[in-house]
Amino acid sequence: MTTPLTPDAQDPASGAATKLPTRLSGFTAFCRRVWALSRPYFSSEEKLKARILLVAIVLLNLASVYMLVQLNEWNRVFYDALQNKNQTVFWQQMGRFTYLAFALIIIGVYKFYLTQLLEVRWRAWMTADYLKRWLSGQAYYRLELARFASNPEVASDNPDQRISEDINLFTSSTISLSMGLLNSVVTLVSFVGILWALSGNFSFTLADRTYSIPGFMVWMALLYCAAGSLITHYIGRPQIRLNFEQQRYEANFRHHMVRVREYSESIAMDKGEAVERAQLDSRFSSVLSNYLLLIKKQKNLIWFTSFFGQAAIIFPFLVAAPRFFSGAIQLGELMQISSAFGRVQDALSWFVENYSNLAAWRATTDRLTSFEDNMNAVAQLKRAQAATHSIADGSRLNARDLGISLPSGQHLLQHETFSVQPGDSVLINGPSGSGKSSLFRSLAGIWPFASGAVELPADAMFIPQRPYFPDGPLRDALAYPQPASQYSDAQLELALTDALLPQLAGRLDEVSAWGQKLSGGEQQRLAIARVLLKKPKWILADEATSALDEIAEKSVYEKLLGHVASVHGALISIAHKPAVAAFHNQHWTLVKKPDGDAALYEIKKTA
Repeated sequence: MTTPLTPDAQDPASGAATKLPTRLSGFTAFCRRVWALSRPYFSSEEKLKARILLVAIVLLNLASVYMLVQLNEWNRVFYDALQNKNQTVFWQQMGRFTYLAFALIIIGVYKFYLTQLLEVRWRAWMTADYLKRWLSGQAYYRLELARFASNPEVASDNPDQRISEDINLFTSSTISLSMGLLNSVVTLVSFVGILWALSGNFSFTLADRTYSIPGFMVWMALLYCAAGSLITHYIGRPQIRLNFEQQRYEANFRHHMVRVREYSESIAMDKGEAVERAQLDSRFSSVLSNYLLLIKKQKNLIWFTSFFGQAAIIFPFLVAAPRFFSGAIQLGELMQISSAFGRVQDALSWFVENYSNLAAWRATTDRLTSFEDNMNAVAQLKRAQAATHSIADGSRLNARDLGISLPSGQHLLQHETFSVQPGDSVLINGPSGSGKSSLFRSLAGIWPFASGAVELPADAMFIPQRPYFPDGPLRDALAYPQPASQYSDAQLELALTDALLPQLAGRLDEVSAWGQKLSGGEQQRLAIARVLLKKPKWILADEATSALDEIAEKSVYEKLLGHVASVHGALISIAHKPAVAAFHNQHWTLVKKPDGDAALYEIKKTA
């Protein structure tokens, strides 16, 4: 099983006593995670466009550094002209600055445009890829189940946030930070030679001996930035964990607000506003408290980086001032030294300036990696389950040696074998929590805690306890998941009328949130209308009429029985109402087994 990434496991900086080898291995592992997330896109069917864009962005970054080198040389000539009051050279350099600045503007505009274009394309591809994998093999369902299972290590919190926000943050941060690092490396390589040549030798006498340090300004820049980077990492490292937690708390808060919206009627009927407010306050309190900790850490880091940046402005003048006042260099060379030192210092300070962004990027990468690992783990579990729980098409429903367990591992049913023939109508009942719905899920092949072999006709259709209706036109909600264009208006209207919803027959194009707008009974009848529209031979209904009165229930069941009889199919129902028994010729009851038995229940069949 794939081991998921947790904040503690992912963050080598979470322990104060972390040793250098651990830090290096942690950095290497992090780079591997970034590469594992990035490689699929640049190896995909869009790899040509992606690589061309990436190369273009790299070339533009190199061009911008080249233009900065030209500007550095311009500084020397321009300020020497000012010092020497050379008007001819002054105006020549003003003209040169014009085209240098114009070239920088063009490079900057296209660098921005192509970078944004690559980010959008990459995000679109990753989003499509993650949505495909999340929705395939019932991964979305199994990930939710895993949160309550005995193996919660494969559960992912808030997959919607990971797909919608984390992918966006990952693509934008990966490109901006990697291009920023490239820019800094090239800038360092380009300017360190200039700074070395301009620095001259620094000589000093110690114990009657004279020592000379060549390239003194380069060594000072290295020392200055190395000290700044170490201090920055020490101050800023808690932000990695806090950024990870902040994204999770924000997603939890948003998720609960979505639930309040979805269950607004039930909450209003129960007058549960105070409870929901308390829950939202609690979740937002976590958001706020973690954010306050985060901004405190950011404040400490800003204190240092601001001081570091301001000191860097004056630092090269302080070091080079003795040579200037001694006449060894002119004003132009002093300004060129300052400019070159600033470029080298900026390049070496990339880590200092981007630490907060790196921390957020680290957290985003960890969340996406854990989501990736968990989706892979769920897929592996599904493949492993296929060896013990097989689903095949057949002409009838057959189950052999069927076992069903709870997510906790407790066995509900074991070694059950049964068969349903065309023409049968079977009622399944039993105590609440005995596994009736889990039995249907196992027959459908979506329950991950099942074993045995199941054969089920390919055109079987399930009616779940809580039917789902997409927001949009009524015709789409009725035909779901098939396109409504497959059915004529007459077919759609007839299905609604047969399901006792004639008042909706003229509203096929009305757009609404039908899962919230319709009452519980209307939702159940709309689900039955969907069955009557699609006309499957086998129907498995889980409490499909629990919200209907006896007259409506009788009418609906007569329609369903008449349909399956006409197509030589079968009807299997889960229901508690005694009146439903009259519509079935077989009764199966889940009966409690004696304490100490390996399974909690067994199926007892009566005519």
